[in-house]
Amino acid sequence: MTFATRSNSTTFNGFEPTPESIPPPYNELRLKLPSNLPVNYHPLNPLEFLLRAALIYPNKLAVVHPDVKTPAFYSYSVWAQRVQNLGYALVKAGLKPGDRIAVIAPNVPMMADALQGALAARVVLTAINTRLTPQEVAYILEHSGSKLVLIDSEYLHLIEGTRIPFVVSNDTGNNGDPYERFLSEGRQFSGEKGWSGLEMEADENAPAMLCYTSGTTGRPKGVLTTLRGTYLAALANAFEGQMNANSTYLWILPMFHAAGWTFPWANTFAFTTQITMRSVDYPLIWKHFLHSRVTHYCGAPTVQIGIVNDPAAKHPPQQIRAYIAGAAPTAHLIGSLEKIGIEPIHVYGLTETYGPFTRNYPQESWSSLSLEERSKLMARQGHPFVTAGGMRVVYRAEESPDPNGELVDVPKDGKTMGEIVTRGNIVMKEYFNDIEATNKAFRGGYFGSGDLAVMNPDGSASILDRSKDIIISGGENASSLAIEQELASHPHILEVSVVAREHKKWGERPMAFVILHPQHASKWKGRHGDFARDLKAHAKRRLPGFACPEWVEIVPELPKTSTGKILKAQLRKVVAKL
Repeated sequence: MTFATRSNSTTFNGFEPTPESIPPPYNELRLKLPSNLPVNYHPLNPLEFLLRAALIYPNKLAVVHPDVKTPAFYSYSVWAQRVQNLGYALVKAGLKPGDRIAVIAPNVPMMADALQGALAARVVLTAINTRLTPQEVAYILEHSGSKLVLIDSEYLHLIEGTRIPFVVSNDTGNNGDPYERFLSEGRQFSGEKGWSGLEMEADENAPAMLCYTSGTTGRPKGVLTTLRGTYLAALANAFEGQMNANSTYLWILPMFHAAGWTFPWANTFAFTTQITMRSVDYPLIWKHFLHSRVTHYCGAPTVQIGIVNDPAAKHPPQQIRAYIAGAAPTAHLIGSLEKIGIEPIHVYGLTETYGPFTRNYPQESWSSLSLEERSKLMARQGHPFVTAGGMRVVYRAEESPDPNGELVDVPKDGKTMGEIVTRGNIVMKEYFNDIEATNKAFRGGYFGSGDLAVMNPDGSASILDRSKDIIISGGENASSLAIEQELASHPHILEVSVVAREHKKWGERPMAFVILHPQHASKWKGRHGDFARDLKAHAKRRLPGFACPEWVEIVPELPKTSTGKILKAQLRKVVAKL
């Protein structure tokens, strides 16, 4: 698939943007500066990446939305005008700086617009997971205090009965679409003042995004991030992936997930072309990998498993770098990506850290290792980004040797388990309207991740588990992630998850839930007991006895969150009934 350009710099593949999307001649791409700013200070604001891109590469293709009934194509100059129109439309709607708005949409141009346009209007954007229930959406809208909702027409059922004003997008990009009318009204309201009629936020620590956690252990919490943190996190993501003006980024990761891990702004900083897709469609992903010059994408391990095992998978004609996060990838998965020519960039983070804040940095000494050995090292969570603060692995509060509750680092022995904590530029400002949860999360002056890890002699961290997922068997702590790493090396396993199950003698023992690889499922049809014995024999060669699975169950699928994390809480409910 190629995206041809006509002589008209605003027209691509025959698509004509609405007249209000065309910028005026000699467009000034600069926000109005706040008064009394010192000459030597400029507040960090990631919106300026888009304005800079529109100035330097006005005719470059910025946003491509090809796989729909009415495809849309926007150059940087046109996209910047549309974002400006959205900013004015939000002001016209009566929104004030600091107000919250929501967007409910898949990866479509409106979502890309909203992540930039909210900053232009100095409002705080809440991007809501499209896979939530109406009740969950209602809670987030109420808790956030959102005063306006931008919504894709496919998801109108999620706000049925709401009293909050909303603007519908039919995802056409054409005149007559309600969202396009909203943008046009913004252009008219601007009086052609342009960007200079929109004032830059003077406080770089002002809120930028309000992202809600998945809520798998209770009500979701609102993670409030800042302009400064978003700016610095975006820079790090672009740098770590070597993104530049020759890059093409494919939106597989939902933009609603932690504001797309700040990649909406990493892309504009690097002048990339972004391709948007409404859903995760593996044949379509491979179509773009093979024909659209895709160079970068992000995805959780479960998505990466789908990519490498798709029938269309083969070595792409160009270098592709894949950011992996959202859950700990297995060494087997990392090796599988490498085998088909996709370079894995293993990063780690949480919604509270703007998405990734660490990376596993490959070492020269690894080049002499086998793929399996190198993949195990690459599965570590690594070291912090240059724009992040420090990362430590400390004893958990109940195990700390300090009687005053001070944070104490575990030894760098690769064995002693503690909790990953961090602080610095790309840690959230707070949990919105939840002082108690914020104070608990910031114990000891650091953000506590809840992820249990060891610190290796080289200063890199390796996650072993979430605290609630550790299996205590006969007094020994077994990491479910470490068990999964080894089980996943069995050639007939597509995906595996391990949880604790009650055992009369040992207290707990591991139980493995397995999805078989489609190419090998027929071999074990009607012979699940034989497969269980084969897998246990495989495990005994790699794991201590207390960590070997006592039970193995083959399942057609694993329960997951909308962002691809396996819901072990649901598996534990299944186990509790056995």
